[in-house]
Amino acid sequence: MQIRELKIPDSYEITPKQFGDDRGVFLEWYRFDRLEEVVGHPLRLAQANTSVSKRGVVRGIHFADVPPSQAKYVTATHGAVIDFVIDIRVGSPTFGQWDSVLLDDVDRRGIYLAEGLGHCFVALTDDATVSYLVTSTFNAEREHGIDPLDPAVGLEFGIPDDELLLSPKDTDAPSLAEAEASGLLPTWEQARAYYDELNKGA
Repeated sequence: MQIRELKIPDSYEITPKQFGDDRGVFLEWYRFDRLEEVVGHPLRLAQANTSVSKRGVVRGIHFADVPPSQAKYVTATHGAVIDFVIDIRVGSPTFGQWDSVLLDDVDRRGIYLAEGLGHCFVALTDDATVSYLVTSTFNAEREHGIDPLDPAVGLEFGIPDDELLLSPKDTDAPSLAEAEASGLLPTWEQARAYYDELNKGA
C-alpha cells in the first residue's frame, strides 16, 4: 500500500494495492505495521463502526477530548464519500484548515486521522457504507461537534447545499470560533504531548 501524508499534520491517505482476477478482487485495506511506520506507534483498536448514508448526508464535524480522544482509520466499503480531516488543534500551524480524500469502492482508499482532529464526510452516492476503526470506545460526555456548514471552515461538499442532509445535532453545533472561545477545542500542545506519550509506549 501507498501512504501519503495530507496537508494536515498527523493525517494520511492510504491507497491499497488491489489484486484482481476473474473471481474478483483481493486487497489489504488495513496494515498496522505499515501505519506504525509513519505514525510512530501501533493503533490499539478498541471499536469498529459502520454507517450507511443516503446521497447528500453529511456526518460531522466530530471530535473527542484529548486525551484519549479517538484516532480513526476510515474506508468506504460501498459507494463513495468525500472524507474530510479538519485541524481544530488550537495553535497548530494548520489550525482551521482541512484536507479531503475520496473514499470509494473503486480505489478503496483509506484515511487515518490522529487524536484531536475533526472528522466529517459527505455521501456522494446512496447507500454509501463507511467503516471506521477507532482507538477508544464511544464516550458521549467527551464527544463534541462543530457546525459542518461553518463558512469559516469552508468545507467543499461537491453537492448543492439544498441537497445536503444534516442532523439537528450537527447543525446546532457551534462554529469553529465559538468552540475555540468556549475552550472546547484541543490544543496543539495537548495533542503533541499525547502523541509523544503513545510513541514512547510503542
